[in-house]
Amino acid sequence: MRALRMSYIVASVAGVLFFVLSVTLLGVWPARVLQEQSRNMAPENPLGLTRSEMRGRAIYAREGCAYCHTQQVRFTEADMKRFGAPTLAWETRLDYPHLWGTRRIGPDLSRQYQTHPADWHFAHLYSPRSVVADSVMPTYRALFNGAPDQPTQEARDLVSYLDSLGRARELAGPEGEARARKGCNCPDDEMPQMAFHSAVINANAGKARREGPTPALPGNGDIVRGRELYQHNCASCHGPRGHGDGAAGSLRPLPADLSEHQYSPARLSFVLENGVAGTAMPAWRDWSLDDRAAVAAALRELSVGQPEPGIPPATLELGARVYRDNCAQCHGMNGGGDGSAVPELRIVPANLQGVRPTLAQSIRVLRNGIEGTQMAVWTGRLSEAELSAVAYYVRGFYQGEPR
Repeated sequence: MRALRMSYIVASVAGVLFFVLSVTLLGVWPARVLQEQSRNMAPENPLGLTRSEMRGRAIYAREGCAYCHTQQVRFTEADMKRFGAPTLAWETRLDYPHLWGTRRIGPDLSRQYQTHPADWHFAHLYSPRSVVADSVMPTYRALFNGAPDQPTQEARDLVSYLDSLGRARELAGPEGEARARKGCNCPDDEMPQMAFHSAVINANAGKARREGPTPALPGNGDIVRGRELYQHNCASCHGPRGHGDGAAGSLRPLPADLSEHQYSPARLSFVLENGVAGTAMPAWRDWSLDDRAAVAAALRELSVGQPEPGIPPATLELGARVYRDNCAQCHGMNGGGDGSAVPELRIVPANLQGVRPTLAQSIRVLRNGIEGTQMAVWTGRLSEAELSAVAYYVRGFYQGEPR
């Protein structure tokens, strides 16, 4: 009996010691290591969440977004290629409870900062399939007052939180990456070093860029394939026939009326590679060049060609003066969208060398402006003769092939 009691005591003590050892090795010690690593690798003053973003985080948790979206770019080549630099511990050290998620029914949201404008998020929350044809995300119309352009404060808070994801690390910039590399102090540890293999923090293929390459597209795109791609990926915004009348009518600026514009091959290539920064138009650089050439051919097919009228020299001279005095600051002296004011503008002005609107569209824009952009109404400053003259004049910048 004494031996039996002793065995019980030994087993009990061993069990308690095993439990304490397990908690220490699997909980306490890793937590201390992680906290130390976070302190060493974090910027000196990492940007936290605003009150609105904190409310949005609570709504994100309440609505169960973490059930379908992760917030952690893993240390794998596939994740880094698709999303960018792996998530470092310091990025989420202020999150409690964490919302990392475990499933990717929807895309990872770790790098959402400045990936989509607010109006796109509102349209997506209100009617996901109006902007993403294959989306399986449920609607969140309870966060709106009956329309995607009438968000409640909760919708605004949620979108503010989404746009904060990945912001702290991106704003830390190269200096922050250098500090993290130094703080890691792990030159021989392959896993942590994966976080610094690439200088690209956000590799989202849809994120628009103000500047970027213009890859040459194959000359003869498959028009049938292009029509399929257009209907599946573009028609939700631009409309089935390209009239800018898709379901996502709450976007500002409105999607372009493709039937009212001619696009040069170079301009289409640039937009498909880089998107249109400041608008809801994403990049499509994850498509192959053949697919981009195909959809470019389909887009050009939507344009309604019109013969160019002969313009009297006096009209062109007036148009040149009006353009130089009022338009060149934004659109550039040669219409390339590279005027002196461009660095201060949220949306880069139209590159008139690569896109030519119809004459009616040009005059309409001058009279009405473009909502959601810096393009103002000019009827208060220009006479009808001046409006017509500059509308004729800017058409001469186009460098696409003649129709």
